[in-house]
Amino acid sequence: MAKERSINDLIHRFNEETLHKDLDRRDFLQGAGKVAGVSLGMVIAQSMGGVQVKAEDEESFNEYPFTLGVASGDPLPDSVILWTRLAIDPLNGGGMPDRKIPVQWEIARDENFRQVTQRGTEIASPNLAHSVHVDVKDLEPETVYFYRFKVGQDFSPVGKTKTLPASGAAVSSLSFAFASCQQYEHGYYTAYKHMAKEDLDLVFHLGDYIYEYGPDEYVSPTGNVRTHKGPEIRSLEDYRNRHAQYRSDKDLQSAHAAFPWVVTWDDHEVENNYANDIPEKDQSVEEFVKRRIAAYQAYYEHMPLRQSSMPNGADMQLYRDFSYGNLANFFVLDTRQYRSDQANGDQSSPQTDESLDPSRTLLGDEQERWLLDHLDQSGAHWNVLAQQIFFAKRNYGPSPEEPLYSMDGWDGYIPARQRIINFAHEKTMDNLIVLTGDVHANWGSNLLADFDDLTSRILGAEFVGTSISSGGNGADKRADTDRILAQNEHIQFFNDYRGYVRCEVTPTSWKTDYRVLPFVTKQGADISTRASFVYEKDQHGLKEVSATVVPQGEASSSEVEEDRYKAHDRAHNKQKKKRKQTN
Repeated sequence: MAKERSINDLIHRFNEETLHKDLDRRDFLQGAGKVAGVSLGMVIAQSMGGVQVKAEDEESFNEYPFTLGVASGDPLPDSVILWTRLAIDPLNGGGMPDRKIPVQWEIARDENFRQVTQRGTEIASPNLAHSVHVDVKDLEPETVYFYRFKVGQDFSPVGKTKTLPASGAAVSSLSFAFASCQQYEHGYYTAYKHMAKEDLDLVFHLGDYIYEYGPDEYVSPTGNVRTHKGPEIRSLEDYRNRHAQYRSDKDLQSAHAAFPWVVTWDDHEVENNYANDIPEKDQSVEEFVKRRIAAYQAYYEHMPLRQSSMPNGADMQLYRDFSYGNLANFFVLDTRQYRSDQANGDQSSPQTDESLDPSRTLLGDEQERWLLDHLDQSGAHWNVLAQQIFFAKRNYGPSPEEPLYSMDGWDGYIPARQRIINFAHEKTMDNLIVLTGDVHANWGSNLLADFDDLTSRILGAEFVGTSISSGGNGADKRADTDRILAQNEHIQFFNDYRGYVRCEVTPTSWKTDYRVLPFVTKQGADISTRASFVYEKDQHGLKEVSATVVPQGEASSSEVEEDRYKAHDRAHNKQKKKRKQTN
């Protein structure tokens, strides 16, 4: 109790100081990190058994506590994280008693749990929203396991997971999918229903797992079909409720339960287009950092992440790497937490002295060094960047002479991108694969040593995946598709339906299938493979090996690239108007 009182006193003093004193950004961040880091450190100690916990042996609830399903993630050859969260009233704070609750877990080789290999008990603490992160160790490599949780007489759904191959093991094949951008209001998660039926080894989620907007603030071109509960999210309880609303979706739950996931975030897990400690608009740094602390904690609470990713105040270690035997090394990046502010007012623009400033960073110095060091040491057949934002050069302006680039993507951080490209070119790499989300459309591009010289060395390929639901139904192509492809000849493919991307990998060949739906504004859509591309490290680049017309899908739309930015601006203006009305 003395330790808990000391933490509460520290938090109280910190809040008093920030309310009544003018602190600069550095002082505020240091203070926020100290308070939140200490308090969350205590939570970790309590949940891991470092602090004595008193709890009843058996719990009994009137409502089912596993309403948010189960998940597994961050697989290694000998371990995996198992996740659940107890919540009998998930959209209203969880509805759990304000005490620590023991949660039993078990993992088995069969789905009937006749061959249980391990079992144990983990503590679900109210300080972490009664979430559970079990680090199961001493598992066999490249092995399928089944798992479940139990509280009182209630069992969770059964989940399936799989460990990675042994480090350095010769691996002949890998099948995985990646997804991103699942705005709940814009459509149904039918894509996840189909993904759960695939034969996959794992799934990558590349960000925008939730969206922060209030009801009908961010509206898709085909209309919103579901509604966010509660206004724009800012507090820890807000973020917890929003994650719970998304996690309540049964199709999303089915995909989580089917495979281990490796997750990273983009911006909407906190706020649209934030950059490090700089908010999008209309907030002080102090307000935003408090918001970021809340958002990061809620993200950890709802993801199957290791203890090494536990937030430390306003910071959270999310970049990390995974080796799939000798077949592929995956480098999971964080392009949001450490970046310099977007250049040119974060508006679509030509390149300027500001966007070309070599001192600006996207990954931060430490993460960039980590990435280049790991690429240098990699001996895998493929080196994969699992990240958020468009990597290849992409001019979506009216002409080559009047270019427009996204200042939020790698085009807004040219020297940072060039350092990676130069490194890959110097190492004569031809096996660099970039996986991307963010832009709500499918793209496929050759990665060149010089994007302005189509004869320059091909370093690899970028596969940009469309959204699960963000942007509404979409169409096969947009009004600006032909123009953009014509003035970016390294880009080989575009499609604007919703869905996910499936990849099948061997030591010599990388095959990518763009799996799409004709609509998301109603349920029941069938899945199609709109196109398949193969990359073979032969300096011929991407080759389309199949394509199809999507039944029931719209052939074209009047949308253009900048419409997405305008929709966010409209959402922000709605938020601003609401704040004026309440003040």
